[in-house]
Formats: sequence, structure tokens, C-alpha cells
Amino acid sequence: MRTSFVLTLCAALSLALPLAALAQSSIGSVNGEVVADLAAGRVVIAVVKDGILVGTLENPIEVHTRPPTPVLLSSERLGVYLGPVNWWSPPGQDQIAALNQELPRLRTYAVAMPPHLGQSRGGDQPSGIEIIGQSLQQRLNQLAESLHGPLNLPAGEPFAQLIVVDYFPNYGPEVWQLSYKLDQEEQSDNFWTSGIQRPTYLQFYPPEKGQPRTLVEFDYPAANAPPSLLDLLRRQDPRVQRVVDSDPRMREVAQHFLDGSSNKVRVSDATQFLRAALDAIAAPHARETIGILHPDTGFSWILAPPPEKPIHHGNRPPGAPSLQPH
Repeated sequence: MRTSFVLTLCAALSLALPLAALAQSSIGSVNGEVVADLAAGRVVIAVVKDGILVGTLENPIEVHTRPPTPVLLSSERLGVYLGPVNWWSPPGQDQIAALNQELPRLRTYAVAMPPHLGQSRGGDQPSGIEIIGQSLQQRLNQLAESLHGPLNLPAGEPFAQLIVVDYFPNYGPEVWQLSYKLDQEEQSDNFWTSGIQRPTYLQFYPPEKGQPRTLVEFDYPAANAPPSLLDLLRRQDPRVQRVVDSDPRMREVAQHFLDGSSNKVRVSDATQFLRAALDAIAAPHARETIGILHPDTGFSWILAPPPEKPIHHGNRPPGAPSLQPH
């Protein structure tokens, strides 16, 4: 029995949803479904001496899971989207949305970006982070209009998240988490309207004065998420400890993360450590990515994601998990 969105995700990451709101379009019919494949897994960010490393690790719960993938938003910033990412109409296999591809183009109403992502120029002028957040909210709202059955998300559970990482001259590195919650209201018997609330903005880096500078980690979905990489280091988990013991430099990197002094780690050493550590804790067949945002040269891949292939969901077998109302 499916009692929540998260439990359904743990069973399967294809969300079958009513298509009534898209009945007037060429995407599908009233009797069709919307299928959304999730970008699910872990994001690990290491702000080190000469760059920002962003590693992602897929949580391959189901065959159509997508790995969380850093997307370049500008020369100074990138985003990692977590949640329903590729939206389809199964009857004709028409793609409705591919949010990873759309992210760089969503800020169409923004005439100019402020000096750096996290601060406003004052008054009613939105900050750069608000422009990004509102743009994605608008797109998610367009998609949520097609959801007319109750999803029953647990209290506080976001519908989607966006992790934003940037580095601005004369300011430094930032890490933000934007969370999007779903609002639903029943209009008539088993017919619901759906919308996306304004995002909440939480800044995770730089830390407050006196707080440790160490790994910043996020998991989606958060329910039943495994221990963080930092927690595994603290516990001396055997998988991670083998990486620590493999080389004196790896032991030094791990100690800096534990001590809260990651800004003393060289990016080359941090890269070797993060790649080995993600390999050690990855589930079988889980896909990984690692990229670096350098203050001088911008973004570059260390471990690029595999090219996305066309997704063919085929016919859903009888009894396949679904969020369609019963």
C-alpha cells in the first residue's frame, strides 16, 4: 500500500499522474498519464583551498532514476536539481519537460543579474538567488497544473530541490539549498488542484563565524537517507576508512574535513579523496559525477555524466507502482 510520495519513490521512481490539465494540448489525452523520472541521490560539496568540488551519487532505486547532475547556470555558478526531472506523456512518449536542459534558460525575465548570487541590490529588486528560485517555481507550477490526484507528501517533504553553488570574485564561495513544496486542494470528488509554493532559501556556505568548514551534503529523497560521508568518516566506516588508510595525503584530507578546515586542502588531493570515497559507498551500478568550479577558470568536469539516451518507458505492467488515485 502506498501511503506517501517518499514511500512510492522507494518502490519506483516513475510517477504516474493524471493528465487532465494537458487535455487541450498535443501532449496527450484526458485518459493519459504524466510520468516523471526523478533525479535522486546525494550531492557532496567540498569548498577547498583553490576551488569547489561538487560530487553527485545516484540513488538507483528504479531503472529510470536519473543521476543528480551539475548544470552550469553561468560562468560563476552551477545548479544540481533534485526531484521530478524528465516529464513524459506515455501514450506517445512525448517529452513534456527536461528540467536539467531547461535550467540555464529559465531566467528569461531577468534583464541583469546582481553582482553575486546571494545579495540583493536593495529595495524590491530581487537578488540573483531569488531570480533563479522564482524562475524554477514558475516552470514547476506549469507542470504541477497537470496533477489532479492527491500525492500525500509527508509533512515538510519538498516536491523538488535545487542546490546552487557559486564563486564570485571579491566575495568567495556560496552554497544554497532551494526547496519547493507542493500545495494541493480538493475541488470536487477526487479532483485536486496543485501548485508549487515559493521556494525556501537556506545558505549552507560560507558557515557562520567560528563554525567548521567541511563537507556540505544533501540527499533526495531525505527519508531513509544513508549516513553522510562526513558521518562515515567520523564512524571510521570500513569502506571509507580504506580510502583514508590508502595514502598519507588521503589521511590528511580526511582529517581536515573532520577538523572543519577544508579550506586548507588542495583541490588535487580533495579530488582524489572524493572520487575514491564516492566509489567506496556507491550502490551497485550507481552513476557518479564530479566537477570543479575554479575561481579563475570556471567549471570543468572531472567525471562527466554519461550522455542521456532517449527513454522508452513502454507499457506499464499490471500492478506497477503509481500515484494515480484509486
